[in-house]
Amino acid sequence: MSHVEHLKELHGLPALDFAQFAGKRELPEAGTAAWRLAVDPYGDSPEDFGALWDRFLDSVDPAGVRALIVGQWGEPYDNDSSGIVRHLVDARDRLTALRAVFIGDLEMEEAEISWIEQCDVTPVLEAYPLLEEFGVRGGTGLRFPAVRHERLRRLRFEAGGLPGEVVRGVAAGEFPALEHLDLWLGVEEYGGDAQVADLAPILAGGRFPALRHLGLRNSEIQDEIATAVAGAPVVAELASLDLSLGVLTDEGATALLGGRPLTHLTRLDLHHNFLSEPVAERIRTALEPSGVEVDLSERGRAWEDDGVVHRFTAVAE
Repeated sequence: MSHVEHLKELHGLPALDFAQFAGKRELPEAGTAAWRLAVDPYGDSPEDFGALWDRFLDSVDPAGVRALIVGQWGEPYDNDSSGIVRHLVDARDRLTALRAVFIGDLEMEEAEISWIEQCDVTPVLEAYPLLEEFGVRGGTGLRFPAVRHERLRRLRFEAGGLPGEVVRGVAAGEFPALEHLDLWLGVEEYGGDAQVADLAPILAGGRFPALRHLGLRNSEIQDEIATAVAGAPVVAELASLDLSLGVLTDEGATALLGGRPLTHLTRLDLHHNFLSEPVAERIRTALEPSGVEVDLSERGRAWEDDGVVHRFTAVAE
């Protein structure tokens, strides 16, 4: 679960752990922080998440809360996020200023990313038509059937294995305001069974008319994705492109260089890759003179075992 840590901010607001204010009389103004709610199921006096949730809503002004980060809600394996979704949906008439939600803000010490049990999270979008940012960590059990949301600007899924069903749901959704889409596709061993064909509606362009950033990351088929992106009409619509965290090799990078122009981008993120230095230098030479910020850091090395070449994504289990 490298490359995964607690969120430091959400919706431009600093993350603030509600638990640190236990017993204190005064809390910061509700709208000045992205409130992080999490329980410690192994503490001396573990608190049920439902009790924590009620205490939070009774302690702050719910109508002023703009951003919520949900951390650990129970023991790994034994809990899924359906209760979290219900809490959020039930509080929609109280959390009237809510604009950003992230579900599953757990680090490795709390649960490996593929241990996090998710569910159908789209009821949150349906309950909050003014929501602008939505993120989820963990792909196990995750569902995201196609929905329409008028105001969502940022959508992010972090997973060691993102189900193809979820990718297809995103691609079939209607998000006219979506500017930033970030998908960690992961590996098949942990449920990441999405194929390049599932991305076709996104890559065709025009699906999300406001889209300016596209992240297709952390994939064991990163070369196939890069090859598909190379000829994709959506590239012309983007300001930044992120193909990092996966097993990108010279094959995918060469295809990317031979595809549609990338010199209009402000940033191309390819960090955590398996590129040779000559190909990396070709990328720099082709793009950096045009002002494109290129990240080629964290160069990995493949190894061979019994004739099989092994490369790993940054985040899997």
